Amino acid sequence: MAQVTVYATPFCVYCVGAKRYLRRRGIAYDEVRINIMSPGSRDRIQAASGGGRTFPQIVIDGDPIGGFDRLRDLDHSGDLARRVGSQPL
Repeated sequence: MAQVTVYATPFCVYCVGAKRYLRRRGIAYDEVRINIMSPGSRDRIQAASGGGRTFPQIVIDGDPIGGFDRLRDLDHSGDLARRVGSQPL
């Protein structure tokens, strides 16, 4: 199984949606909660995501894929299942 990491903020609806999406597909993930009020938090998310500065940022096996919309696109194309080693729904 692939290592999936979701960089999220506590009150981001897209973050909640991405995590729910992954859970419904049975894809385990680690969550890194980012406090956007903390100094350097935007730099931290940008470094981890390969340049992304919005939330959520999703990384699969070290490969930044982007946010919630990109996650859905990967799922619809079947690429998400291939990347994480699961069966498509």
